[in-house]
Amino acid sequence: MVEVKRFTIGEIGRRSGVATSALRFYEEQGLIHSERNPAGHRRYHADVMRRVSFIRTAQRVGLSLEEIGQALASLPGRRTPTAKDWDQLASSWRRRLDEQIALLTRLRDQLDGCIGCGCLSLASCGIWNPDDAAAELGHGPRYLLSDARPAILKNAP
Repeated sequence: MVEVKRFTIGEIGRRSGVATSALRFYEEQGLIHSERNPAGHRRYHADVMRRVSFIRTAQRVGLSLEEIGQALASLPGRRTPTAKDWDQLASSWRRRLDEQIALLTRLRDQLDGCIGCGCLSLASCGIWNPDDAAAELGHGPRYLLSDARPAILKNAP
């Protein structure tokens, strides 16, 4: 019988660039799993490195740990996911990522005029909100976060 290599928490941390405290947190949240050796120390299968890399990448593109957990729950629990498993997961996120890209593009294109508020005119200000008109659109900086712009700004540069 061939013995499968298992990794310590320190090895997983070093190889993935994630603090061991984060790995413990991911495990508490059910995002990764370990086994215990006879001395009670955590031991991880190699596929945990792929999951940790996935978690870090998903966080960097703005996905929440809840979204990441739901995605990982759709993968097989105790076996290394196949290319088909990962493809299905990636396909399910395409729309979400496209929306994130659109938001970031919009912010990039509009934010430069707002840093330090150099617009000099309320007629072209993307965060000016006379009479709280943006309240009906939701919370936060709605004119920056969506395509909705008040009539006064529709023709602004």
